[in-house]
Amino acid sequence: MASEAPDIIVKFDHVQKSYDGENLVVKDLNLDVERGEFLTMLGPSGSGKTTVLMMLAGFETATHGEIFLNSVPINNVAPHKRGIGMVFQNYALFPHMTVAENLAFPLQVRRMGKPEIEEKVNRALEMVRLGGFGSRRPAQLSGGQQQRVAVARALVFEPDLVLMDEPLGALDKNLREEMQYEIKHIHENLGVSMVYVTHDQSEALTMSNRIAVFDDGVIQQLAAPDDLYEQPKNAFVAAFIGENNKLVGKVTEVNGHTCTVEVQGKKIMAVSINHNGVGSETTLSLRPERVFVKPDEGACPNVLIAKVEELIYLGDHVRTRISLCGHEDFIVKVPNSAGHVHLVPGEEVKVGWKAEDCRALDA
Repeated sequence: MASEAPDIIVKFDHVQKSYDGENLVVKDLNLDVERGEFLTMLGPSGSGKTTVLMMLAGFETATHGEIFLNSVPINNVAPHKRGIGMVFQNYALFPHMTVAENLAFPLQVRRMGKPEIEEKVNRALEMVRLGGFGSRRPAQLSGGQQQRVAVARALVFEPDLVLMDEPLGALDKNLREEMQYEIKHIHENLGVSMVYVTHDQSEALTMSNRIAVFDDGVIQQLAAPDDLYEQPKNAFVAAFIGENNKLVGKVTEVNGHTCTVEVQGKKIMAVSINHNGVGSETTLSLRPERVFVKPDEGACPNVLIAKVEELIYLGDHVRTRISLCGHEDFIVKVPNSAGHVHLVPGEEVKVGWKAEDCRALDA
């Protein structure tokens, strides 16, 4: 039996956005958001991700193309009539209202009865572990508690879709990580569709079912977190998601799905992903944890001599900076485990990696 096509809650159909009539901030966007998924739009500042979110929310208008919500075109629907929950970085809570009044506000706008409002407000506060905080004002809460209230307010009227724009940007590292898991668990428990914007790649990897990586108004790759990390389609995605070593060289041979690349006179075998064939320039992409120091004989097809430049002890691994093929900032993560390799700055060592862990991408 064929698997059913996913149920689509949001569809961007050839959507473009320009603020000045000349330069496109979003270029011909085609994107489906599946019902119940947690989709993150990730990218550097100015890549178009926030503009896409604001068009979906109704605060910006598409210059071209159509946006659909539950198969209904919404380009001309006012923001408050789209029934979308929204969480901003600055919380946007009403300071003169109590927490309970902040949560009741979107329900009153929808003309719900008092008993129903009370029940929904209490349920939303319990969901974000703030039961008993209803009578406080936002100023009496910590940053993390205020952000929880903002999340609860976006969920209180039980929308099909919740949008979050850099909601954890103002929090410190520990609180930020705690809130990532909090939001992830709320999503899993409620099954609500979420579209999340961030420039923080670890946040995107932690929380999402799928990630759309934006650059220059275009989705560079849309995939599950592990696919993005393990199988980047181009050099931008490889560099933007996680730590990555780059070696620039020339393709000298292509053999099926593998190729040989010459880097500073050294021949390196890699997987052919995105290059223009023999004679073309390519960027080799290699994750630091996939490089072996002093590999066993015959374990790796790619073995080179490197010089140890710097060692930084990070508990579970030693971050090792080496010189290799003219690059002084090649990083290797050496696990800190029983029988791990002892290294000394200045020494020359063999390093190696498997061909399947090295990807030949666009120059």
